[in-house]
Amino acid sequence: MHFIDLLAQRRYLGHRIDTAVMSAINSGKYIMGPEIEELEVQLAEFCGVKHVISCSSGTDALLLPLMAWDIGPGDAVFVPAFTFVATAEVVALSGATPIFCDVNPKTYNIDIASVEKGIGKSIELGLRPKAIIPVDLFGLPSDFDAILALAEEKSLLVLDDACQGFGGVYKGKTIGSIGDAAATSFFPAKPLGCYGDGGATFTNDSELYEKMLSIRVHGQGENRYHNVRLGLNARMDTIQAAILLEKLAIFPEELKSRDRVAQKYNSAFKGLAITPVVPKGYSSAWAQYTLCISSGEREQIIKSLAELNIPTAIYYPIPLHQQPGYVHYPQATETLPVSEDLSERVFSLPMHPYLEDSDQQQIIDAVVSILKG
Repeated sequence: MHFIDLLAQRRYLGHRIDTAVMSAINSGKYIMGPEIEELEVQLAEFCGVKHVISCSSGTDALLLPLMAWDIGPGDAVFVPAFTFVATAEVVALSGATPIFCDVNPKTYNIDIASVEKGIGKSIELGLRPKAIIPVDLFGLPSDFDAILALAEEKSLLVLDDACQGFGGVYKGKTIGSIGDAAATSFFPAKPLGCYGDGGATFTNDSELYEKMLSIRVHGQGENRYHNVRLGLNARMDTIQAAILLEKLAIFPEELKSRDRVAQKYNSAFKGLAITPVVPKGYSSAWAQYTLCISSGEREQIIKSLAELNIPTAIYYPIPLHQQPGYVHYPQATETLPVSEDLSERVFSLPMHPYLEDSDQQQIIDAVVSILKG
């Protein structure tokens, strides 16, 4: 049994991937081939935004707008402590200071009350509050009404970290279309993944788009030998774009399958563990299916499932503010209790669109038996 079965999707697509890849290879246009532009057009249509820039990874997709906004030393950027390190990493790489904030105990997404405290903390430290990076954790959109209201009040830029949330919907708006910019990852295990690293940045801001285009290719101006700003080597290769075009065509169908898997899990585990919450008006991309159980029980549950050959994963065993490379950065408050608690209590079960009913039932029977035992 696979935690995420990428080969099942490969079989479903049949020869479509082979044909697309060989077409890109035979064209000889391995960098910035026509598939790149076509992918960007289709992603923009999917999300309902003006501009999309494909790039080499989700990390670069987050870094591009920060660099284009000239965020750097002396600036504070507010990030959740309970997420993958890339969210804070890009802030540090830009020269700015990440301020770690706590998350909501129900949705696991950034807590707006903690962000407000983080703003106060940044001012105490003599930093300029500049931006907030909410993360659509495990596929669930963040509370954008509250985030955008605070951002407007405090003149903050909003960069949606949609590296897990692409495909989700918030009150009628597709993730990728909310905020000043959004970024996603096409890492193979993501809901929409390629066969290597890849990412994309989304925006309706044409000036920001033009700057990010330049930064993506070494800060180029009129051509690649005319460099007007610091930049990156952040292009997506043509083969990955060709693969993503085929996968994007079946993505809506896969999102429905993910939701069916999640609903079956929720029904089975209701009352036995804390199951994921999807507020009214939200749709999750279900990047992960994550349970929260009583403190101290996780390791035994995972061990028991492993003995039955059922894979699990822990996202995230150490919150960012406690990571050795980040402990010197400020926190909104002295402790971030929800992030610290979740890091000891959550674990994730197999989740992908091709999870067979029999395999899911085996997982459910095992988890229910262990939790009841």
